Formats: sequence, structure tokens, C-alpha cells
Amino acid sequence: MGTVLLVIHLLVAIFLVGVILLQRSEGGALDGLGGGSGASNILSSRGTGNLLTRTTAILATIFIITSISLSIYYKGTDRKVKSLLDEAPAQSQELPEVPTAPQAPVAGK
Repeated sequence: MGTVLLVIHLLVAIFLVGVILLQRSEGGALDGLGGGSGASNILSSRGTGNLLTRTTAILATIFIITSISLSIYYKGTDRKVKSLLDEAPAQSQELPEVPTAPQAPVAGK
């Protein structure tokens, strides 16, 4: 359940950023990216503005609802995530003994 809600939350966030960037502002935004073609020709500028404003409001509402739902969901779960600071430092281990080279046979034995 949490994974599905998280994926929906991330998709809504991505679409919300895209819709906000498409809106016309004093800086131009990304609305004129298509060279004057696209939704601007199909809908009037007023209709396009209303559509983007309405879409932004809907996506923002869904974003807030999923945010609250995720916080409630993860508050109720008992996740055992430990911090690195909570763990005791690792005890130093002695290095294994380095093997010595075999000794050359002594002649005469």
C-alpha cells in the first residue's frame, strides 16, 4: 500500500512541476516552446489559462492528500530503521598472522 501511494505521489509531483512550467508568466515560461502551435491554437488563451489553472489546482490537491496519507501510513508502521550513530563502534580485530615463506631444505640432512 505504501509503495503504491509513494509512486502516485511522485508521479503527481512530476506532473505538477510540468503543468506549472507550462503556464504563461511574465517570464514566458515554457508555454511558447512550440513556436506558437499546439494547445494555444486549439483553445483560446483564456481557455488554456483556465485549463492549466484548474489542472494545477487538482494536482496540488492530490499532492497534498497523498502527502498527508503517506505521513499517516508511515506513522502507523513500526519500521526498524537504525541510525549509524545508534550502533556501537566495531571492535578492532587482530590481523591474521602472515605466513612465512617455507625454508629451503638444508643439504646433508
